[in-house]
Amino acid sequence: MLEKVMNQTKKTWWSEGIRFQCQGSGKCCVSRGSYGYVYVTLDDRKRLAKFFQLPVQTFTKKYCDRDSNGFWKLNEFRAECQFLRGKSCDVYEARPTQCKTWPFWPENMSAKAWSKEVAKFCPGVGKGKVWTEREISQVLKVQEKSESSY
Repeated sequence: MLEKVMNQTKKTWWSEGIRFQCQGSGKCCVSRGSYGYVYVTLDDRKRLAKFFQLPVQTFTKKYCDRDSNGFWKLNEFRAECQFLRGKSCDVYEARPTQCKTWPFWPENMSAKAWSKEVAKFCPGVGKGKVWTEREISQVLKVQEKSESSY
């Protein structure tokens, strides 16, 4: 998907960078519409299990489900992530790749999706550091690799 986004034009709409800094609102941890799952790789589950000082199998049984495609996900959000306390993530140091790479996900990186989905939803857009095209591309690759490991 990343290649498709980047090959649509020689120059990406974010070639001059994007200003983004997490504002700690917790909005990305709350279910909205069809968004409400955090998919986890084996590496994510290992990291979280270590954080909780549990064997991976025990962590997986306690905190994860499989979806209809057989991918592991954190237990379905009720209204918010099970690790969200107030506006803070209880597992921040060990959080899943999907959480680390927000908002730079391949599906967010068309100009239309960014302005309609991300900028209207996330208070960190337009604030803080300017992420360079190279930095964004690196994060996109990490997320895409993660998605291929579900």
